[in-house]
Parts: sequence; C-alpha cells; structure tokens
Amino acid sequence: MKKYLLILFIMFIAGCAVTREYVATGGSRSDGIVKLSYEVGSYETAHVNELQGLSLARRKCAGWAYKDAEPLGGTTRTCNVLGFGDCQSWLITKEYQCLGSLEK
Repeated sequence: MKKYLLILFIMFIAGCAVTREYVATGGSRSDGIVKLSYEVGSYETAHVNELQGLSLARRKCAGWAYKDAEPLGGTTRTCNVLGFGDCQSWLITKEYQCLGSLEK
C-alpha cells in the first residue's frame, strides 16, 4: 500500500504529460495574422507538434490567398480557468504571419 501511495504522489508532483494540437482561435486577414492555441492544465506538461501548427497556419493563410506562413516568435499564456486561488487551466497561443501578397 505504501508503495502505491508513493507512486501516486510522484505522479502528482511530476505532473502528467499530455499531447495537444493547435486549433485556430483568431487572427486577421487584413493584417495577415493567424492565432493558434491549445489548452493545458496547471499540473500538465503539454507536448505539441510544431509542424502541425505550422501546417494549420499555412492552410488558414492559403484560405485568405496568402502564399505561406511563419511563426512570429514565442507564445502567450492566459489563464483560462481560475479556481482555488490559482489558475487551473491555461490557454497557450502562438501567432503566425502570413507571407506573400494578398490577392484580392
């Protein structure tokens, strides 16, 4: 029983590794900006496929008649669910710049 509790305690302290995918959450056609996000719990460690995010951004930009997309740097982290005096869930957002001329 002690061994079981120790394993549970270690898993709780270490957090859980989760796989997340980017989804489109905003942007601006005229500015050529695509915003992609994923959600992660406060005790989770997210593994995201950056190539999946770039592929999604490229598809969104192509839908707006741009030729390509590239990431604009880092990410922003916004508290999504506040509870027990701490953030329980975070929204991680990454912006991509659409490239090429906007065809009208």
